Amino acid sequence: MQLGVLTSGGDAPGMNAAVRAVVRTALERGVSVFTIHEGYQGLVDGGDDIHAATWGDVSSILERGGTVLGTARCKAFRGREGRRAAVLNMIERGIDRLVVIGGDGSLTGAHALQREWPGLVGELAAEGSIEPNVAARFPKLRVVGIVGSIDNDMAGTDVTLGADTALHRITEALDAIASTALSHRRSFVIEVMGRNCGYLALMSAVGSGADWFFVPEDPPPADTWRTDLVAHLLASRAAGRQNTVVVVAEGARDDQGHPIASAEIREVIERGLGTEVRVTVLGHVQRGGPPSAFDRNLGTLLGHAAVDALLDGEDPVEAPIIVGMRGNRIVRLPLDDCLAQNQAIGEAIDAKDYKRAMTLRGGGFRAAHGVLRTMTQSQPDVAAVPTRPLRLAVLNAGAPAPGMNAAVRAAVRLGLDRGHEVLGVENGFEGLAEGKLRRLEWMDVTGWASRGGSELGTRRSVLQGRDLYGLSRAVEEHEIDGILVVGGLSAYTAAHKFVSERDDYPALAIPIVCLPATINNNLPGSELSIGADTALNSIVGAVDKIRQSASAQQRCFVVQVMGRRCGYLATMSGLATGAERAYIHEEGVTIADMMGDLELLRRGFRAGRRLGLLIRAEGANDVYDARFMEQLFEEEGGELFDVRVAILGHLQQGGQPSPFDRISATRFAGACVDFLIEHARAKDPAAAYIGMEGGETRFHDLLNLPRMVDAACQRPKQQWWMALRHVARQLARVESGTPHGDAPLTRNSPRVTPTPISDPGEKR
Repeated sequence: MQLGVLTSGGDAPGMNAAVRAVVRTALERGVSVFTIHEGYQGLVDGGDDIHAATWGDVSSILERGGTVLGTARCKAFRGREGRRAAVLNMIERGIDRLVVIGGDGSLTGAHALQREWPGLVGELAAEGSIEPNVAARFPKLRVVGIVGSIDNDMAGTDVTLGADTALHRITEALDAIASTALSHRRSFVIEVMGRNCGYLALMSAVGSGADWFFVPEDPPPADTWRTDLVAHLLASRAAGRQNTVVVVAEGARDDQGHPIASAEIREVIERGLGTEVRVTVLGHVQRGGPPSAFDRNLGTLLGHAAVDALLDGEDPVEAPIIVGMRGNRIVRLPLDDCLAQNQAIGEAIDAKDYKRAMTLRGGGFRAAHGVLRTMTQSQPDVAAVPTRPLRLAVLNAGAPAPGMNAAVRAAVRLGLDRGHEVLGVENGFEGLAEGKLRRLEWMDVTGWASRGGSELGTRRSVLQGRDLYGLSRAVEEHEIDGILVVGGLSAYTAAHKFVSERDDYPALAIPIVCLPATINNNLPGSELSIGADTALNSIVGAVDKIRQSASAQQRCFVVQVMGRRCGYLATMSGLATGAERAYIHEEGVTIADMMGDLELLRRGFRAGRRLGLLIRAEGANDVYDARFMEQLFEEEGGELFDVRVAILGHLQQGGQPSPFDRISATRFAGACVDFLIEHARAKDPAAAYIGMEGGETRFHDLLNLPRMVDAACQRPKQQWWMALRHVARQLARVESGTPHGDAPLTRNSPRVTPTPISDPGEKR
């Protein structure tokens, strides 16, 4: 049983994480694995391009962008002769299982190879290239695909490898451009990738607060889009907007199929507004650079799952599958179905059936598109004014979390667009009790999507009797019909107290809904909280710098991250950085644990490693703190290595929110506003908290909060990510006698000469 892995098509950040996971998972399962260089070209050429991989070969590649295996277009593989050469090279090495990491074209090639395998093996046997008894041992090929594509253009999976990193690159560029556009009162047109899929343009526009967008799935009218665009931008300027940012996908077109180029958009704006316009084509910067924390973890989990799929069962899979993600869970999907749906989307766009194309993209794409249409308006577009507009209050409570401002911005604009008033509350529940409210208008929240911290201010509050009296009075005086609370566990607890005291304070009988926003990701009812993704990327970025600083020395770092007694940040940052160990409160920390890790570090440094990395959650143990670990490992490490502590602190809470946090905040806020409007005049006002579970947005009864939370440890009783810890432990261990910090696998790495298989009884 031997396995091959290759990367093909356009490179995508996270591919190296997937390669690393495939190699190490296979070796952990006792299966030999070959890395195939230059994609299908290497499979056709054979020789040194097919390399028997070791554990150490894939060290130090997790944080690298691109693909260390290389990728190339291969004209020969498109023909049967080329595929027959590939089959011969695979059989010579005993490979009958293949992981292909690439886009739809690469996976289509894998499908063709799997389908033709029996016939090609028969041809090789007939011409004498292989012995008949050898051919009999390779009746079928098992193939599993991992979709690596920054465009996120594969049907069936919610997200493809590389898309999150590309969004990071685009959003960072848009944030930078927005500031210079504001300084010069200038307009910018930003072109992003996406020939037939508008995902990057759509989501970056949501996250950046762009003024207008063009995507292939929703083309504007050919005869009016120019005048519509100018009218919209003029209205935005009249409302107070001082700069203009338009995002366009490279494959944008009008409803007659005519391309809409960024240069043409520039000309339209210059003529219509009489201002200077700049065009920025981001190009390949979108697919370059280190992968985001999400893509590192996604690649790791997909690579691990791909090997599991290939090794499960004894009979070959009849049809290829891909491993993808649905609702934060790794799933197996028939490749045929995914490719067929992709083709259907392309055909719908070519046939100008854009409604069908939008439907086939999925509910998440359609929902984001609908929200963005509202958010980019110059002013509210109230279709039907309510008989009595509601007065909805929004406040931030608890510790600040990146993405809070994006949530408030979305709540304000979506509430106003539905014809209601939105009141911003300063400094959380305390500010509400003190009557610190102000009416927020459409343009008041311009630019908030990209800002970290909390523009409204936030405080941790433990509500007492006098506080409840003040809250009750404020609700009555300001005629508040519903409250949106954006915050963490302390915010949830305060909201629960607010609801529990309704019998004594009847004015509090209004709907209230909590939106999860905390870097600790320690809230029930939601698999991910706003701010956690930003914090995770901050940790990974800091560890990357630590890794570079330690690369020239033999040093071990103990990196302490936030999270208190919830180990999410420690676990996921450990997975994303390849740390040897992540210490968390859920599993406890003992002297025996640390001594065992110490022995592994000694073994690794003796074998030639240069860096040891241990992640510690701040609340992992009250006695064995980071300084204790430093002293223990420093003393016992002797001259093999020295030890440093890095306590990352509040940098994890700061900075601009990640694209994921901005988009999730916008999605949650829209659902929360709809919830408040629905329940505002109900006889028995509801109280809930929102979350994302299994890919679905759900509300939970706030009164059930105590039953869902481990109050002593301030974390949910159910934590989905605990199931991933075994993957991190498997892939981060150091193989005995193998240097951990050696150079990553490249084309110039030493190769293993393949062993001929003329003897069917020979051990592979």
